[in-house]
Amino acid sequence: MESRASPELSGNVATVVIHTKVRDGREDDYRRWQEKVNDIARGFDGFEDTEMHPPVPGEENVWVIVYRFSNIDQLTAWLNSRSRQELLDEGRSLFDGPAKQEVLAGEAPARDVVTAVIPHEVRPGREQDFVGWQNKVRKAQEKFPGFMGFELFRPVSNIQEKWVAVVRFDTREHLDEWLESDARRRLVKEGRDYFSSYDVRKVSSAFSGWFRFGNETEEGTPPNWKQAMTVVLALYPTVMILNLTVGKIFGAAKIPGYIALFISNLLSVSILTWLLMPLVNRALSFWLLPSRADSITAQVTGTVVVVLCFLLFIAIFGVITS
Repeated sequence: MESRASPELSGNVATVVIHTKVRDGREDDYRRWQEKVNDIARGFDGFEDTEMHPPVPGEENVWVIVYRFSNIDQLTAWLNSRSRQELLDEGRSLFDGPAKQEVLAGEAPARDVVTAVIPHEVRPGREQDFVGWQNKVRKAQEKFPGFMGFELFRPVSNIQEKWVAVVRFDTREHLDEWLESDARRRLVKEGRDYFSSYDVRKVSSAFSGWFRFGNETEEGTPPNWKQAMTVVLALYPTVMILNLTVGKIFGAAKIPGYIALFISNLLSVSILTWLLMPLVNRALSFWLLPSRADSITAQVTGTVVVVLCFLLFIAIFGVITS
């Protein structure tokens, strides 16, 4: 039976988060299959974006795919399409069990933080109690370091029967601190009266807003250590050049330090976001994109290139400033 959206949700941004456990040794086949799925999705009305999040080292081989459409009707058309069903049948041998998905109808979740997506099966007739309990959970979360936000998504008729809580923290460590806390354990025990089951799924990327590869976002998000190295690669020369140029102008004009620092930060972030990071991403895509950096040679080459650039910049600015 095809899924249909409830009318009151048809104007909202719609996101589906799909968790798929891939069979060991079939990761490359899965990447190629997922690229075919993404190519088909881009041809549907309302398609906005897709992201692939490979599994975290040391955890289960679960891949997270996120699709965003302009509204719930357009997302429903994609989810129920014959072309998608045919691709799912084609890729079934790659999966270790059925995929799990949550549909979030509303504003698109923030993408530059670590997110836990928590679907709940709420007991019939206890919906209002569940909402009140979630408010208590949110107040407890706010007291933990790194808390960035919380949203509760109601079920979407015939598509998403579960209530989905989405909580965001600034780092994976802070998110885990909350998930493993005694305060949360007590709240979960209390909430058992209102829901029969729940699950916790994590999506994370520390600098994802600066790492976009045009039509290549399905190829995955770079590991955090590569993101950090690449940001420093672009940030260091930017800050040094601004200090040597705009900084001297601010000094001569006797602009207060706190204002000068604010303007410098504004300029450096703008330069990184719209100029340098897209250039660096393209130049280092062979190393940044997980689907391309699939050999030791690519990993070592990219790392050596970035380190050599670090040393080169340090030498250049050392000469200039001396």
